Amino acid sequence: MLDQNLVLDELKKNGVTFFTGVPDSYLNGFCNHILKNAPDRTIIAANEGNAIGIASGYYFASKEIPLVYMQNSGMGNTVNPLVSLADEHVYAVPMLLLIGWRGRPGTGDWPQHELQGEITPGLLDIMHIPYTVLEDDNGKIGDVLAAAVSYARENRKPYALIAPKGVMAGEKTDNRDDRYPMNREEAIEIILDHLPSETIYAATTGRATRELFFLREKRKEGKDHDFLNVGAMGHTSSVALGIALEKKDRKVVCLDGDSAVMMHLGAMTMVSKLDVPNFIHIVLNNGAHESVGGQPSAGHLVDLTGIAQACGYRTIGKPVGTREELIKALDDLKNSGQASFIDVRIHKGLSGKLPPLDFLHKEAVDGLIYELNKD
Repeated sequence: MLDQNLVLDELKKNGVTFFTGVPDSYLNGFCNHILKNAPDRTIIAANEGNAIGIASGYYFASKEIPLVYMQNSGMGNTVNPLVSLADEHVYAVPMLLLIGWRGRPGTGDWPQHELQGEITPGLLDIMHIPYTVLEDDNGKIGDVLAAAVSYARENRKPYALIAPKGVMAGEKTDNRDDRYPMNREEAIEIILDHLPSETIYAATTGRATRELFFLREKRKEGKDHDFLNVGAMGHTSSVALGIALEKKDRKVVCLDGDSAVMMHLGAMTMVSKLDVPNFIHIVLNNGAHESVGGQPSAGHLVDLTGIAQACGYRTIGKPVGTREELIKALDDLKNSGQASFIDVRIHKGLSGKLPPLDFLHKEAVDGLIYELNKD
């Protein structure tokens, strides 16, 4: 990994002192370093497009160049603001884009990263954004950053720095806290125990999918009732909603995360105009981007229950934080007659070592499709 003190010093030397974006495991060394050493100049955004907007406003107000960081899987969220806001032919916003390169061809990665990894350089080319692939070389990084900033400033347009595995990522640390007694696995098991066995589950990107998968194995249960969303962060509740609309005779539960639900919060408004009494939206809220390094989210700062209620969900009026509170909320809401929402406060950290999620995606979804259409 590059010396992150050196990286930050070189950025500051070139006038880059403002950082915003969405944390990524390939960038966790950088993300944790700026949070520690420039906390008042670091904004963790709701999504990557949000970060491009924040960075643009910062440039307008300061005339200084911002840095936006993201995983390449989040590039789709940036396309519209990059081409219709920051582009040199529109508002001409200079900025650095630091992009973690998951799925780089020839390196091996999970299926959800393969296509994105293959098209990452080409996507930048299509948007006319020049880029440099970073090397793990402390002797070169100063010149690379200086050249990138100079180009962005002189041409008033974005410049991308692509970070392969190991260049900007350090070892993940144990971010466990005990503010709330339940962890994610315990909360999911309570939900499985207290809802009908025929319930359909859609689990969000990150550890919720892995916890649900391995809980099914531990409990010796089939997985044909589960959709494990390994990509498309922030869209799991929409998948669950689509299932609930078509299968009114089945309870459908979205096991969401706080960072994921806030990434595309507008999706929650859909229940205001739809009749989905069989839909239960549960946010497993640990206030962190845990699977990519544990950086804080706004999950424990935002009244998700109030937002859900305003969007038309039935709620119990407050978050739940204990086993007993979760059981009561499930009992109160599972037959409420309208879409329901529960904000479940959990602590960061795992109950044990969680293996990587290795399964056949098409085979898994075909099992779900069969289950949903067998009658």
